Amino acid sequence: MKCYVIPSPKGIDSLTLAQRPDPTPGPRQVLVRVKASSLNYRDLLTIEAQYARSAPKPDLIPLSDGAGEVVAVGPGTTRVKVGDRVAGCFMQRWFGGAVHDAAFTSAMGGAIDGMLTELAVLEEDGLVKLPAHLSFEEGATLPCAAVTAWHALVEVGHLKAGDVVQIQGTGGVSIFALQFAKMFGARVIGTSSVAAKAERLKKMGAEAVIDYKATPDWHEETLKLTGGRGADITVEVGGAGTLPRSFMATRIGGTIGVIGLLSGMSTLDPMPILRRNLRLQGIYVGSTQMFEAMNRAIETAKLKPVIDKVFPFAEAKAAYQHLKSQNHFGKIVISHA
Repeated sequence: MKCYVIPSPKGIDSLTLAQRPDPTPGPRQVLVRVKASSLNYRDLLTIEAQYARSAPKPDLIPLSDGAGEVVAVGPGTTRVKVGDRVAGCFMQRWFGGAVHDAAFTSAMGGAIDGMLTELAVLEEDGLVKLPAHLSFEEGATLPCAAVTAWHALVEVGHLKAGDVVQIQGTGGVSIFALQFAKMFGARVIGTSSVAAKAERLKKMGAEAVIDYKATPDWHEETLKLTGGRGADITVEVGGAGTLPRSFMATRIGGTIGVIGLLSGMSTLDPMPILRRNLRLQGIYVGSTQMFEAMNRAIETAKLKPVIDKVFPFAEAKAAYQHLKSQNHFGKIVISHA
C-alpha cells in the first residue's frame, strides 16, 4: 500500500510518500480502504514537532481523521461488515465513559499510525458507520473537529434551545459548533477579523460576528449582545490570548470548553473563574459513543460539513500548506480516490 510517513518531524517537507505491505486485521479489528482524510491544527503541530503531549512514533503515518470502506474483518468482529462505510475514531480505545490512560495511547496520527494511507487497520470499537447522506470526503471531516464540538456543547455544555454560544474564528471546530448550535435552536456569536469570513458565518446563522482586531475587548460586545448576561457556553480554541476574554464573555455559572492553543500558552489569572463561578472543561475530542450520538443527530438533521478545499492524495503537502496559511473556512480534505 501507499502511505505518507513523517520520518523526522521537521516541517511539511518532511512528509514522505512510502510503500508498506498491506496490513491484515487481527481479532476484532477491521481493514478499511481509506477514501478520504482531513487535517486538523494538531496535524500541523505534529509535523512541525510542536505537539506538546508526546513525540510522534518514528515513521508515523499522520492524520487522525479519515473515512472509507470496510474491505476485511478479523475474527470476532460483529459491529461492522465488509462493504460498510465508516470513519475511524480519533482514539481507538475510548469506546465510552470517562477518558482513561489507554485512550491517550491510542490517538491516531500521533501515538499510533493515522489515516493518510490507502489501507488502515482499526479497532472494531474504534470506528463508526457514516451517516448515509454524507460522502467519504464529508465523513472524513468528523472524527476530531465535529466530535470535539459535540463534546463541548452537548456532553459538557448540555446545549438547549435558546442558549447563547460563543465561538472563535472559522476553523473546523468553530464551524461545527455553529452548525450544532443552530441545529439545537441556540443563538451564536462569533469572532473573526476577516470580513468575508464574518459574512459567511452570518449566512450560516451566526447572530453577530465581532472583529477581534478592531474590537480587542470583544467580550464587551458579547455582553452587550446578550443584555449584560454573557454566553451560556464558550467554545474556546484560542488559548492564552483569548481565555481572559472568554472568562468575561461567559455568563456567571456558564461553561467554557477549552479546546485549542492557537494563540499559545501563558500563566493566567484564575480570579475570574472564581468570581464568575465558571466551569472550565478541557475537551480532548471524544469517545466512540459520543461519535455515534453525534452521527444520529447529523443524520436526522441532514447536516452537511463545510469543506473549504479538497486536495488529491498526491498533493498532501499542498493540503498542509493550505492549513498553515490559515486562509481556510471549515475543513481541508484529502481525497484518496
